Amino acid sequence: MNLALAWSDAATAAQLFAVDPVGTGVLLRSRAGPVRDRWLTMLRAALPPTDAHKHLPLHIAEGRLLGGLDLSATLITGRPVAERGLLAEADGGVLVLAMAERMPSSTTVHVTAAMDSHETLIERDGLSLRMPARFGVIALDEGLEDEFAPAALRDRLAFHLDLDRFAFRDTEEFDITASDIDTARARLPSIRATDEQIEAICTAAAAMGIVSLRAPLLAIRAARAAAALSGHNEIDKEDISLAARLVLAPRALYFPQPEQPDQSEPPPPEPPPPPEDNSNDNQDQEQQTPDFDKALEEVILAAAKAAIPDDVLASLRASSGRSRARSSGKAGELQKSNKRGRPTGTLRGELRAGAKLSVIETLRAAAPWQPLRRREAAASGRDSAQPEILIRKDDFRIARFKMRTETTTIFVVDASGSAALHRLAEAKGAVELLLADCYVRRDQVSMIAFRGEIAEILLPPTRSLTRAKRSLAGLPGGGGTPLAAGLDAAFALADSIRRKGQTPTVIMLTDGRANIARDGAPGRPKAEEDALASARQLRAANINAVLIDMSPRPGPQGEKIAKEMGARYLPLPYANATVLSQAVLASTQ
Repeated sequence: MNLALAWSDAATAAQLFAVDPVGTGVLLRSRAGPVRDRWLTMLRAALPPTDAHKHLPLHIAEGRLLGGLDLSATLITGRPVAERGLLAEADGGVLVLAMAERMPSSTTVHVTAAMDSHETLIERDGLSLRMPARFGVIALDEGLEDEFAPAALRDRLAFHLDLDRFAFRDTEEFDITASDIDTARARLPSIRATDEQIEAICTAAAAMGIVSLRAPLLAIRAARAAAALSGHNEIDKEDISLAARLVLAPRALYFPQPEQPDQSEPPPPEPPPPPEDNSNDNQDQEQQTPDFDKALEEVILAAAKAAIPDDVLASLRASSGRSRARSSGKAGELQKSNKRGRPTGTLRGELRAGAKLSVIETLRAAAPWQPLRRREAAASGRDSAQPEILIRKDDFRIARFKMRTETTTIFVVDASGSAALHRLAEAKGAVELLLADCYVRRDQVSMIAFRGEIAEILLPPTRSLTRAKRSLAGLPGGGGTPLAAGLDAAFALADSIRRKGQTPTVIMLTDGRANIARDGAPGRPKAEEDALASARQLRAANINAVLIDMSPRPGPQGEKIAKEMGARYLPLPYANATVLSQAVLASTQ
């Protein structure tokens, strides 16, 4: 698809969204820049001025999102007064989600629940009420190649647009006005899809590998909006083709191959003509319906396929798999904290050492009880001696924070004779590249080397890249392989790092051929037994680990050690330093 047609589709998607914001929605994958600004500005101009336009920041407090007690109004009136949240304020308009690829799961749950039920439920601060929340969603996704908006949110948005491929010179103004949108909105309720059209869209979606049931529903809503915008009184093939191109094509994982006729077999003989009777009309009508459905399904598939180049389908399948399997990765685990980090709400509690009192939430909790407490104080004769606001111990609200822990990568390098003979040079180069990557992420690094009869910590946890490289450059090779000692040292260091609230990751480079036991005595059987026992400690502690088999002919020893460690096993007999570092990064992210 050329850029002119692609921009035309992006403009059309904006127009359809303006006609039916609640029934469609847009996932706009684009970096901040003039192209995205132009698209958003033209969409804003096409929307009627009466539509609300709200922006949802990334780290929004739950009280601001859902609503709750209006503290100032409650204190003035002496009775609970509710305050609308951002979701309720967006009712009848558009909600723009900033940095949707990083949206916390708690925010995603509340937004998607409001999209499904078209209301917000408040059960907090002594309030219990429902507020309408019918809004369209524009999710701004600024993620990198492997970063995606939450799947639950993407599934509920009809149009998935990618504006990163456009330069500003490739764009042009929309040919649509707010009055055109108002006219189309007035026509929209009278337009309905037929059963045949619904069945054809559902069948085509299944043929493209789309498993979500929301996709056909969104395509039908888009087809209705297209018919209303075009001035049609009912949905025609052009409207369905447009909906398939804009809604189904970005979700397609594959397209069915056309059936090839078998040239080796002669065509079957024509059936004899049926007898003429009064039932012919009914039979013809019944036979035409499947043919019509099949033709419409082929139109939908052709329209969707025309919107996507063939070489893009593989990347769509890959990105779909990555988004489903995405994990926390390299940035460390989230950990609760009472002092530092991002605020995540409050909790009823006592003012203990280290706890931070949330004054606003404490006042909010106390406000509904003021009339009752003043009556109790007046009845006991203590009214004149009481402060302006009566606070009780149960009103205290302690602020909660969530901070991302630091990650410490522990490199455990086999510097024995067998490893030095095989791959120690490549291992050093790989570790240097990995050290540089850790430095960019501001992670700490540490290094343990084992050779001869002992394992020693060459580099305690540090962020100094120069110091780490110096320790690595001075790493000698030769001697026996005390694998158990290396594993014990890695476990002890990882355990101490975890006790400090950090997340340890062990990267072990070895050939797995232990020949020195824990007590320093030579002998392969006892050494292997001790190494397996030491490896089980890491698995029992649930420490993230990767074992790279450096042997030119990987054998069962390294894989067995990795299995007992609970580590990812990477046999890399012919890899250079760059390949080694890339493999480790891929397995730890």
